[in-house]
Amino acid sequence: MGCGRNINEEMEAMSDAKTVIIFDTTLRDGEQSPGASMNIEEKLRIAHQLEKMNVDVIEAGFPIASEGDFEAVKKIAQTIKGCQIAGLCRANDKDIDRAWEALKYAGERGRIHTFIATSDIHMKYKLKMSEDEVVETAVKAVKRAAAYTPNVEFSAEDAVRTRLPFLARVVEAVIEAGARTVNIPDTVGYTIPSEYSRIITYLRENVPNIDQAVISVHCHNDLGLAVANSLAAVQAGAQQVECTINGIGERAGNCSLEEVVMALRTRQDILPFQTKVVTEHIYPTSKLLATITGITVQPNKAIVGANAFAHEAGIHQHGVLMEKSTYEIMTPESIGLNQNKLVLGKHSGRHAFIQRLQELGYDLGKEDIEKAFVRFKALADQKKEIFDEDLDAIVADEIIRGPEKFKLLQMNVSSGSFAAPTATVQLEIDGKIRKTAVMGDGPVDATFKAIKKLAKTNARLLHFSVGAITGGTDAQGECTVRLEDAGREVLGQGAHPDIIVASAKAYINALNKLSSGMSRTRIHL
Repeated sequence: MGCGRNINEEMEAMSDAKTVIIFDTTLRDGEQSPGASMNIEEKLRIAHQLEKMNVDVIEAGFPIASEGDFEAVKKIAQTIKGCQIAGLCRANDKDIDRAWEALKYAGERGRIHTFIATSDIHMKYKLKMSEDEVVETAVKAVKRAAAYTPNVEFSAEDAVRTRLPFLARVVEAVIEAGARTVNIPDTVGYTIPSEYSRIITYLRENVPNIDQAVISVHCHNDLGLAVANSLAAVQAGAQQVECTINGIGERAGNCSLEEVVMALRTRQDILPFQTKVVTEHIYPTSKLLATITGITVQPNKAIVGANAFAHEAGIHQHGVLMEKSTYEIMTPESIGLNQNKLVLGKHSGRHAFIQRLQELGYDLGKEDIEKAFVRFKALADQKKEIFDEDLDAIVADEIIRGPEKFKLLQMNVSSGSFAAPTATVQLEIDGKIRKTAVMGDGPVDATFKAIKKLAKTNARLLHFSVGAITGGTDAQGECTVRLEDAGREVLGQGAHPDIIVASAKAYINALNKLSSGMSRTRIHL
């Protein structure tokens, strides 16, 4: 399925105030969640899923931030054939040139997204520039970008805290210079719906050439108002919403794609707008992102949380059984949540296994399917029933992994109420087998100390959590660790019926991410 629109179609659609452009920045702003860095293969998996969802624009990264980011944007630009592909860059020649070097493979679908701060506090303390210097820099950047492509977006960083007359001046100048989308971001999640609506209205009434560009909004969730602010802006005339899957992002996150899209779909009576998003792919995309990043979705999260369609109260259960619309304002099927789940077991065949993976949003190659199927069969011998959550863990553990400098070969842990917990761990490190035994305060502590000793790492453990993937005493344990080393943070995941083994796998997964240099420069919009 193709998705999105090219720049010419988008400009024609500007007069259609009923269509909202969905600009997904999961791979750029969303990846700035602590520990959420993704490798190129993982980014590409998400990009393919966003393509299935039919989003209009995928912001693939910040090309100059690192070689890995550049290659990821380039690969996505080469691979994704329907959506527009955007790359973020600061308002300087070097950033813009580097961005287009990665984006050029997308042709007219490539979008250069450049920005500079416009608020007094940013101009004074960060940029140390005057108003005239900021306008001059913004115009120069847009003109340089427009020399490569007409598909140029300009963002006024911290627009919400910018004096409106100056914001209008900047917006008018960059549109005159060639920007076809102007983004008015709430960089620090500071505004409220009524104020944001007034800002958008002010720009529409005070920028003479505003009809020559798409007005975009990008809201952070520091006060829990990102979705509400985005909807208010749409009602005031904004035509593009920048958002992320599961609302992930810097600090408290971004406007949640699934929430804003389903709000527009559900409340057509007072929000007469539409998007081109195929909402049936929302839930699989949410699950895929959580699996890749290790950032789990809170149970009461709107739309995609585990409790979103759960009914505990008796009166609610009775009402739903009689007529779903009594307590459900949307159907689970509308977001791709199939409540008639096919439970797999050791007698399930390859066809049923592959079909379920595809329904969950995983499009694996033959080699990856074989690896996952072998792991599935091994788990099926230990568990009576295999649930979707088990399949997510299998894919995360066996398929979605970066380069492996450290590999767990075997381990044994002894622990009890009398003997000191001791972990014996054998790793393969750069092809060489190493083994050690270490005592600790508990079985997990001993395991981590043994791995740390073998890996010779100074990484600091910031967070450790363990939980059961499904119910029952035979459930797989799922562990997540967050490690920090020299200012870089990564998340590691591991799953196994033995929670100590799962813990070891999570710790090693995080070490591998650190060793592969999976970090990024943080950019705020």
